[in-house]
Amino acid sequence: MDNVLVIGSGGREHAICWKLAQSQQVKQIYAVPGNTGISQIEKVKCVDLNIKDHKSIAAWTKENNVTLVVVGPEDPLAAGIADVLRVANVNCFGPCKDAARIESDKYWAKCFMDRHKIPTARWGAFSTVDDAKSFIQSANFPALVVKASGLATEACEAADSILTDHKFGTAGNTIVVEELLEGEEVSVLAFVDGANIKIMLPSQDHKRHLDGDAGANTGGMGAYCPCPLISESELHAVQNEVLQKAVDGLKEEKTPFTGVLYAGLMMTKEGPKVLEFNCRFGDPETQVILSLLESDLFSVMKASCKGELDKQELVWKQNVYSVGVIMASRGYPESSSKGNVITGHEKVNKLQNHLVFHSGTALTPTGELVTNGGRVLIVIAIANELALATAKATKACKMIQFEGAQYRKDIAHKGIARSLLQKGELTYKASGVDITAGDSLVTKIKPLVSNTNRVGVMGSIGGFGGLFDTKAAGYKDPLLVSGTDGVGTKLKIAQACGIHSTVDVDVTTQVVAGVAEGCNIAGCALVGGETAEMPGLYAPGDYDLAGFAVGAVERTNLLPMTDKIKQGDTVIALPSSGVHSNGFSLVRKIMQKCGLNYSDSAPFSTSGKSYGEEFLTPTKIYVKSLLPALKSGKVKALAHITGGGLTENIPRILPKGYKVKLNANKWTVLPVFAWLAAAGGVSAPELLRTFNCGIGTVIIVNSSDVESVLKLISDVSASVVGRIEVQNEGDSTRVEVDNFEQVMDIVMRPYVKSVVSMFAPVRKKVGVLISGSGTNLQVNNVTINATTDLSKGIGAEIVLVISNKPGVQGLQRAQNAGIPTKVIKHTEFKSRLEFDMAMHAELIAAGVEIVCLAGFMRVLTGDFVKLWQGRLINIHPALLPLFKGTHAHRQALAAGVRITGCTAHFVEEDIDAGAILVQQSVQIEIGDTEETLQERVKLTEHKVFPEALRLVATEKVYLDEEGKLVWTK
Repeated sequence: MDNVLVIGSGGREHAICWKLAQSQQVKQIYAVPGNTGISQIEKVKCVDLNIKDHKSIAAWTKENNVTLVVVGPEDPLAAGIADVLRVANVNCFGPCKDAARIESDKYWAKCFMDRHKIPTARWGAFSTVDDAKSFIQSANFPALVVKASGLATEACEAADSILTDHKFGTAGNTIVVEELLEGEEVSVLAFVDGANIKIMLPSQDHKRHLDGDAGANTGGMGAYCPCPLISESELHAVQNEVLQKAVDGLKEEKTPFTGVLYAGLMMTKEGPKVLEFNCRFGDPETQVILSLLESDLFSVMKASCKGELDKQELVWKQNVYSVGVIMASRGYPESSSKGNVITGHEKVNKLQNHLVFHSGTALTPTGELVTNGGRVLIVIAIANELALATAKATKACKMIQFEGAQYRKDIAHKGIARSLLQKGELTYKASGVDITAGDSLVTKIKPLVSNTNRVGVMGSIGGFGGLFDTKAAGYKDPLLVSGTDGVGTKLKIAQACGIHSTVDVDVTTQVVAGVAEGCNIAGCALVGGETAEMPGLYAPGDYDLAGFAVGAVERTNLLPMTDKIKQGDTVIALPSSGVHSNGFSLVRKIMQKCGLNYSDSAPFSTSGKSYGEEFLTPTKIYVKSLLPALKSGKVKALAHITGGGLTENIPRILPKGYKVKLNANKWTVLPVFAWLAAAGGVSAPELLRTFNCGIGTVIIVNSSDVESVLKLISDVSASVVGRIEVQNEGDSTRVEVDNFEQVMDIVMRPYVKSVVSMFAPVRKKVGVLISGSGTNLQVNNVTINATTDLSKGIGAEIVLVISNKPGVQGLQRAQNAGIPTKVIKHTEFKSRLEFDMAMHAELIAAGVEIVCLAGFMRVLTGDFVKLWQGRLINIHPALLPLFKGTHAHRQALAAGVRITGCTAHFVEEDIDAGAILVQQSVQIEIGDTEETLQERVKLTEHKVFPEALRLVATEKVYLDEEGKLVWTK
């Protein structure tokens, strides 16, 4: 086993020591000078050495059998500590002095980037104020980087302070004035062995002091990882065109680089450009990056020093994000306060998927932790959604207290929209509509429909309308076009809101029929209809609405003219007025997920309307607006975006072998779609598949006819949004939308804060008592998934699972989910009361507020029940008050009843006598056994128990002093 020396004293070094200590190959870690947090890690010892005396450091490593030195900060590297250590044959994870110039000498670094054609900002270097000012004033690009947000006059003032006033000492003898690049900043770090590189997950630092990137620059107020603002293709380009080029260039110039090479990048419209290189781990990026690293850090560092990095594979935690929030002392960044007592950090450290790394702390003689610098510590939370990780990290900061504490509350907000667009999990299918299955059904029934064809039938099922040639059927020349459709689940919102006047317009949109208002807008006649009352088919208050339309078209004007569509044709879009009739099942699912009412004020409304009013905005009817263009004969095809989104409808008008390429920068995505994406966590492909995303109808015309057609439809604010292209061989994409993520990212950001707040409710702490498998700990049930998935609105989190038996499956289920467990054997206590009080003590120590019984096979004492009255929940496999006690299924079958079920209830001293919270019935089938009935009731329990816990945790119901249920609004 090896001994390691880590040089540095910040949060970065704390994270490095924490990760190195996990290695089975590491025996002892020494930290110079280290910090309070580092000193508390097992295997780590802080030592007092003079970091500036490199030869003494080298000698000390020899005396203490240190095989690897890890240098955290830049200064020792720039001063040549790695050179001294290598002369002494000690492995140093960090570059030599000459290679460290890539960070320490900005002028040299810019020249190096130019020599090796590494993309960076345009620049100039100056040693006199007049030359610098002249460059700032005359450059043909914004040469303002000396103060990134300043104007030219401020840039000149900055040059004065550096060159004349020597603000940065001798380091300011030469200044670099750079072009001000625009875009998002992203950090990409790589392990380097002199020739090979292994890139880490991309991250984003937050330099500014205050929320919204306001205030002064700091050493970093937080970071998150992985950063979704850089695409896979861009990351690949950074790996090859930035990091590998830099490593190759350093090797070529006889200064091979070993350690971590950090590229600070600006994601510009032209692609990633280097803002700066660092020759070491960044702070606070290191803390979030290493929290996701599964690989042995010591092995990776050792391989880097030995030139064997190509033999290493970096393994990362999958499908999770890490967010770190810096807590700073009063006065930071201008000054710092010391000696303020810190509390709450130990509680955060005990939380599942949370970490605390120390940056500026100290211990008093009495053992109290106090502030000892500007940046005091960083709180890290890991979760499967970036918004959730952000909420957890920010919430954890609230738990840590010290006088003057300050921290940003928007760390990672810039990445949340893009993370949802890339990895959002809510789908149309999850809301009950399976588009793929629907398409499959159409394919399967096409032969059946075709068998009914007769003379005169044109086209086939699946188009926008059915056609019948009356001339072929023995008539003269007219063609009839028919269409039929229903409003769908938009009616559910209309019924919930009591607004029925606008849904009829959607019928006319889809089938150009319905009520008179829609007909007037469409310019058609309402000539009949049908109503039917069907008792038993619809519940009271429910209704359905559908329509049927017949129109006529001249044979020469029949659309789409697929034989005339060719490469280079132009796609023109007509804007939608809102959601129209697409995706309302998903809309309802999102509203349910967020726990919102349709009467609530909609944050995306520009006129103060409610959600219901916004969603029920009538579908725009384009008939009259389009007629002049249609009559001109210049329109080759038309698709209205309904019954699915852009990617579902446009292919219906395309000839085989062609696709549509759209540019999302060319139309306006309405705020309602930005809110749906953010609040629902809906990915970009699912948005395009389900919603119209701001486009109600598209038409295809010759590129030469664009101007004249736009004039003919000038009353609808139409715009050119794309073109027709030939599909490449093997390309199944029919609709390609460029820049959609970038556009959605911008329009979603106003709603990110509310999304994060949705993930950060005050949740009740739950303890679960089990005796065996803990069936109610199942993955799809209350105590795990339902409480960890905040979108379910349970309002509770499990903090402890107690079993009276060791080694049971329920304990393993909890441990797999990262939930703390405790075994308390009832056989080790003299009485039931002693056992119960031992459980009570553990529950109180864990901060439990509600106790759930999940297959707990012990009868609780009256004393315990009284202590937890109104906070103790159980579920019984029958519809209480029937079939109390054991063998409920046997009792139900013996009684010959046809209905049983389950009951979630508060626990009282008498068995199964507590107030009933939720019940649900289960049909008893002929031939049922206890086993078959038990399995069906279990499935129902897994729905009822979470609902009961939700009601209690969110205080929708409680027990009064007389033991009676009180329901709140």
